[in-house]
Amino acid sequence: MFTTLHSEDTEYSADSVEWLTHDDAATGFFACGTYQLVQEEGEPAAETSGKRPRKGRVYLYQFEEENCRLERLQCIETSAILDMKWLPAWSSECNPYLATVNSLGQLEIYEFLQDAKQLHRRTCFSLAEQESQEEAPLALALDWQHDGKHIRLAISDSKGGLNLLRYSSQGEIIRERSWLSHGFEAWTCAFDRWSPHLLYSGGDDMLLMAHDLRTEQRAWTNRAHMAGVTCLLSHPRHENHLLTGSYDEQLRLFDTRSMKRSLAELDLSGGIWRLKPHPGQPDIILAACMYTNFSVVQLDVAAPGLSLLGAYEEHKSICYGADWAPWQNKDDASLTMATCSFYDHTLCVSRVDISK
Repeated sequence: MFTTLHSEDTEYSADSVEWLTHDDAATGFFACGTYQLVQEEGEPAAETSGKRPRKGRVYLYQFEEENCRLERLQCIETSAILDMKWLPAWSSECNPYLATVNSLGQLEIYEFLQDAKQLHRRTCFSLAEQESQEEAPLALALDWQHDGKHIRLAISDSKGGLNLLRYSSQGEIIRERSWLSHGFEAWTCAFDRWSPHLLYSGGDDMLLMAHDLRTEQRAWTNRAHMAGVTCLLSHPRHENHLLTGSYDEQLRLFDTRSMKRSLAELDLSGGIWRLKPHPGQPDIILAACMYTNFSVVQLDVAAPGLSLLGAYEEHKSICYGADWAPWQNKDDASLTMATCSFYDHTLCVSRVDISK
């Protein structure tokens, strides 16, 4: 079912992969983010990592489907990256942007210069309210929505906070609101794709929350998870469907109109860090299952149900980053994906035949 096309050493521990889709056109460009603890010479390995500096890199790659060629185009030294998302271009004449969040509590935005095939940093915004504020939280997860005039950005952080920002076509970033939502790390956040006033968040306090951005009130709180809530997916095709991943190893499907119990659950083992629907077949979902593998899951809306199609076992360390290439291969209807793992600092591009 899986064929590894490329395997590459990212040198630093890899934790995020995002494939670029621009103007609904499939492209072969994707970015990979890394996160590396800096250990001082002579420092005991058992020392706590909380005060150690963290560094990272943003890699830009191009994968050519026709000749199956992978090329690393760029390496940018940064603080440690925890999440990244490609932002939509303002118009067909504009370049797309890559947004990253890092261990210094910063949002960095890079413009993708398509002719040069390079990323150029445009702006940096700190979540710290003031320069004198004590150590900024780690910026853990990022999501966006576009209203035509502005891009709204949501960022969750390691102190349990949520941060709502607005990014304009002039490159200005304005903080709309920041508030404490979770008792521990707010691992994830996601806008509802159908109701733009709803923002979801999940935390290490095992809570899943919905926030009404119109009233600045919590819409509801769900306590179905038995461990920290680590990833969220508001389904792009099915209104009211929300999928969640957790350290408790369960993939859950909810109807947001009735959150008392899940519609379906699937045990994927190892804890689930990311959920990515395929752009062309969004009922096929790629799940990064941290301590086991990368799993491909089929969503059945009619049942409703979740079923495991297959598991990619190439990686030998924590499975964090995953994304689908935004096309379906012309010759054999297979799908292409990029995945990356942490301590073995490995990036793979592979092909998946879901018909088998």
